[in-house]
Amino acid sequence: MKHVKSIQWLKEKIGDGNVRIIDCTYDLADPSKGKEIYHLKHIPGAVYFDLASDLSGKVGSHGGRHPLPDMETFKRKLEDAGIGNHTQVVAYDGGEGCFASRFWWLMKYAGHQHVFVLDGGMRAWEKAGLLVTGAIPEYEPAKFAVQLDDSILASYEEVKKQTIARSAVLIDSRAKERYLGLNEPLDRIPGHIPGAINREWTEGFKDGHWKNPEEQKKRFSPINKEDDIIVYCGSGVTATPNVIALLEAGFQNVKLYAGSYSDWVSRPENRVVKGNEP
Repeated sequence: MKHVKSIQWLKEKIGDGNVRIIDCTYDLADPSKGKEIYHLKHIPGAVYFDLASDLSGKVGSHGGRHPLPDMETFKRKLEDAGIGNHTQVVAYDGGEGCFASRFWWLMKYAGHQHVFVLDGGMRAWEKAGLLVTGAIPEYEPAKFAVQLDDSILASYEEVKKQTIARSAVLIDSRAKERYLGLNEPLDRIPGHIPGAINREWTEGFKDGHWKNPEEQKKRFSPINKEDDIIVYCGSGVTATPNVIALLEAGFQNVKLYAGSYSDWVSRPENRVVKGNEP
């Protein structure tokens, strides 16, 4: 897989000066828990990036519940972690896959090509009996030049246009009941963006590990490989595993609507759809 590394691969890279490990452990129900777990135990050499304070910006009237961070601030955090433009970076979380994937997407957006997610995350690492530590690493600061790749980001205006033009495939990554509008625990109004089809992000995993490219292809049939695709979720976090899955399946024109459904419904004039109707 092009964007996913095994725990065996990472085990052999521990101590490699050109490899940085990023711990993205997070609990949406308890925002302070991830950092607490990191201080208790993490993969040796890992630096902690927090979803709320490092991988997201300040919440405003629009932009969703996890708006994109200020990229200059994100850049400084990378440099403090000793990450330069040629550093190999591997991100992991507790095993969910979505928080590490959010970091992965941000690195891609910043123009970094050598970034991966760890298959199985911390859960697989510990299950294999590999070493964990509470020691906080320190690295010499590096220089990181941000080169934003806007080709992987879909703006609100672009999504709004697609609800009418239908020239791109809009994929809703949330749980089926949220897509259908049967249950909405977080956002203002239940339903989905007009024109969207549903592909739950969790279906890209089996037994805590990423499905292989052939299995991912089956998930996204009958979408054509040449189609333009825009992926969203509730707030731009759990959509990112679907971005990775699509790329692994051979799709190339894949964008993330970072504000996602929480941004869409922040504008009362926007229509939402309930049920199976795209």
